[in-house]
Amino acid sequence: MVNDSRYLLLLGMLACTGVFAGLLYLVKFSLGQSVAEPGKDVPAESGRLAVEPAWVRYHVHYYGFALLFLCFDMEMAFMYPWAVVYKELGITALLDMGVFLLILFLGLVYTWNQGGLKRQ
Repeated sequence: MVNDSRYLLLLGMLACTGVFAGLLYLVKFSLGQSVAEPGKDVPAESGRLAVEPAWVRYHVHYYGFALLFLCFDMEMAFMYPWAVVYKELGITALLDMGVFLLILFLGLVYTWNQGGLKRQ
């Protein structure tokens, strides 16, 4: 019963987040269209226009490394405490870890799809 109330609380929080995001979209559309101004989308640094585009400094390959770090390192950080309390919590702990591993697996598949696992 206690575990069901936690899932209901999580479902309520997800529903509130969805409603809040929908309200923000409604506010955005009620304020009207944005005005396109010349120079508005040009990156600037230190009060002058940038010589290079903004995306040059942060190469997209670092994004793949960050996802791989999250997939493998954070997995081990959470699996050890889970293994300690697994017998106490039972099937609830197994389901929670299954959802956690599914999210990490989706991140790994996304990184693989983006070419993050290729040798440089």
